[in-house]
Amino acid sequence: MNSSPLIEAKNLIKIYEDDGVPTPALQGVSFTVQSGEFVAIMGPSGCGKSTLLHIMGFLDRQTEGVYEFEGRPIESYNDEELAHIRNKKMGFIFQTFNLLPRLTVLDNVKLPLLYSEIKESLWEQKAKRAIESVGLSRRMNHESLKLSGGEKQRVAIARALVNDPQVIFADEPTGNLDSKSGQTIMSILQKLNIEDKHTVILVTHETYTAEHAQRIIRVLDGKIESDKPVERRHASEEFSK
Repeated sequence: MNSSPLIEAKNLIKIYEDDGVPTPALQGVSFTVQSGEFVAIMGPSGCGKSTLLHIMGFLDRQTEGVYEFEGRPIESYNDEELAHIRNKKMGFIFQTFNLLPRLTVLDNVKLPLLYSEIKESLWEQKAKRAIESVGLSRRMNHESLKLSGGEKQRVAIARALVNDPQVIFADEPTGNLDSKSGQTIMSILQKLNIEDKHTVILVTHETYTAEHAQRIIRVLDGKIESDKPVERRHASEEFSK
């Protein structure tokens, strides 16, 4: 592995103010993530894990401490650079899917390309390839509102993949799914990590979900409780194209 980490957090502190009352969300969090790792951040609701993911994905800023992406602290990037990295190097998957219901699967997956430097003539080809990678080619022209929850999350993964990001951030991606659909989603993420070499950072409160990762960082009350490798990884599944 490259000795220089893709992500480095140094003593991160995040405090939210509510009517002048400070509420600490992170209390001195430090860790690194190497390129190509699959890391799960696990803990109960309200422990600070989503706050941590938002800081890593440039969606929020720490109150104190240093957060570095590719060796540069977040403060050294201007707004244009931050937007470029979020669009080109980061893909996001959320519990609520965040799809536009009246758009087709294909058009939903194309959306990130609107803000990219990729030629419009290539958008459909790239979107179709991403949809194929999650096994949804047969649903490509269906409106998103007509899909099951598991299918919607697979569309969300395809959308996150369309710009071939360096790192995929997944915030409770199985939280709204039944166990079978959740297993399918986790197998897709595992395949993207093992076969396609994407770095994956997963936030979850579920042990069975976290165990698909190579390593689990457990967070409790805004602090890291433990950071340990997972002893055994599940085999990734093959998906029909």
